[in-house]
Amino acid sequence: MEENKIAIVTGGANGIGKAIVNRFCREGYTVILVDKEEEEGIRVCRELTDEGKSVIFKKCDVGNYQEVKTLFTEIKSSYPNVDVLINNAGISKFKNFWDMEAKDWEEVISTNLSSVFYLSKEAAVLMKDFGGSIINMASTRAAMSEPHTEAYSASKGGIVSLSHALAITLSDYNIKVNSISPGWIETGDYGSLREKDHFQHPSNRVGTPDDVARACLFLCHEENNFINGENLVIDGGMTRKMIYEH
Repeated sequence: MEENKIAIVTGGANGIGKAIVNRFCREGYTVILVDKEEEEGIRVCRELTDEGKSVIFKKCDVGNYQEVKTLFTEIKSSYPNVDVLINNAGISKFKNFWDMEAKDWEEVISTNLSSVFYLSKEAAVLMKDFGGSIINMASTRAAMSEPHTEAYSASKGGIVSLSHALAITLSDYNIKVNSISPGWIETGDYGSLREKDHFQHPSNRVGTPDDVARACLFLCHEENNFINGENLVIDGGMTRKMIYEH
């Protein structure tokens, strides 16, 4: 159990982020859940608080640096240091390449990629005297694509590169930085998936949010601090599968 440790999880109100919040709370962390969705974020916190877990909600648009700075001013007033930052917040907004406008591109890049820099910069201030762990949520789309996913793919590729750059920069402060690239992680109705959805994966199943949450805990563990600057792919083997039409 990791009692008295503080973890910040962005995008924690739904999906993978919610699973990460739940898992870290159950491991004894005090979790700061950061999200734009206030109603859902407060609901998740209330449920966990009713179970005796330590979790608080902070509303923030992580793609807005001024809001991020305000967020950390509030955090600093209550916590002198932070042990873990998980930059999970992101949007998967796909738009036809020919119809995409600058504002569409900028929304995805600011929410998915710029936010990682903003929060990592502010969190590192609270980690540099004690050490810590930063995990950034990338995607297998950093390495492979479908049509009309330019902004999302670019943001996730940027996260992978930013993560190993931060790992080197922050190494003098005992702050390790890694990224995770999930593949198909079903955040909706898992029971509605078809057999061919599962069995196309070498692992013979589609992923769940808790697959990613467990990996976050693994990377944050102090005994695993030799893993640094890495990108952990969690996709059931799909990016290793050679696919041709025959």
